[in-house]
Amino acid sequence: MTGNTRPGPLSGCTIAVTAHRRADDLIASFERRGAKVVHAPTLQIVPVADDHALIEATRRVIANPPNDVVVTTAVGFRGWIEAADTAGLAADLLVTLEQARILARGPKARGAIRAAGLVEHWSARSETTIEVVEWLRAQGVSGRKIVVQLHGLSDPALMDALRGAGASVRGLEVYRWGPAPDPVLVERMIGQVCTGAVDAVVHTSAPGAQAMLDAAALNGQYDALVAALRTGRVLNACVGPVTAGPFVNLGLEPLVPDRYRLGALIRIVTDRLTDDNARSIDTEFGQLVIRGGAAVLDGVVLPLGPGPRAVLAALVAAGGDVVSRPDLLAVLPGAEDVHAVEVTVNRLRTAVGRPELVRTVVRRGYRLAVEAAAVPS
Repeated sequence: MTGNTRPGPLSGCTIAVTAHRRADDLIASFERRGAKVVHAPTLQIVPVADDHALIEATRRVIANPPNDVVVTTAVGFRGWIEAADTAGLAADLLVTLEQARILARGPKARGAIRAAGLVEHWSARSETTIEVVEWLRAQGVSGRKIVVQLHGLSDPALMDALRGAGASVRGLEVYRWGPAPDPVLVERMIGQVCTGAVDAVVHTSAPGAQAMLDAAALNGQYDALVAALRTGRVLNACVGPVTAGPFVNLGLEPLVPDRYRLGALIRIVTDRLTDDNARSIDTEFGQLVIRGGAAVLDGVVLPLGPGPRAVLAALVAAGGDVVSRPDLLAVLPGAEDVHAVEVTVNRLRTAVGRPELVRTVVRRGYRLAVEAAAVPS
């Protein structure tokens, strides 16, 4: 877990990141904006650059040249060329690829192709493998030999669609997904999503997204996780529609940027969390905003434990009205009597540094000290 409490548009927010590859860039960007980041990779990429199977597959590609080569990821294509170079096959592989029709799944794949000194024949605008498959079928693939550089959870149905149209299709695995580096960390992160202790969970790959769902099912957290994502209590953001696939299949609607890039993902998550003032109120001491693991009072981040945060969230939701002790007891995790409410309120007052923010209303309960205009009429 990493953190940052410097002032910024995401001050007080807690964001869970499930990515393994390029996670450092994502984390640093959120932290620069003031967020606290929980990093729990749900999978890890296992390179196969030294894999005997990859080298043998490369030899077969050279010996039996394809008509078409589909490049799905930049990292995968670069890894293939590097592995071939290590085995002394790079020159022969590049000649083979130069004679084939190379199709890129998107700009990043296209960039890797050009970096290798090759030129793509066509590139998908939607950055999806299905668009490449549809383009190939429209061109006619009967009798053609096609090599597809696989990526993570490649859809066998797409390759079957090409075979059904008469093509001979070979998949080339350049890297594969391994289990989570720390399953306990993943379980803890899922628990935070379920309880709303994080403001957003961010995914950069379909395998990683599916792995979170699978881990939740294995740990008995599945129903609670899906419920938290369905209600929107926690923002569920994906870098693109392919990554969002496992959630869409469940009828969920993750947040997806218009451009399928990390920069666009960071911006849309920042904008959405910044614009979401559903849990905010103007108090006598400045604006109070409730976040997943903290509160922000007049621009100052106030880390809160689960109990004080639950009480404060209930008081904010009341909008200045009195909340009874029994009602506060109901939102306190693990509490059994109203004495726990009094203890928690005292802890809350200490944590915010403004004891007057939470007012005691004798024999009735507690309320926030809100601006007059914020009190419901």
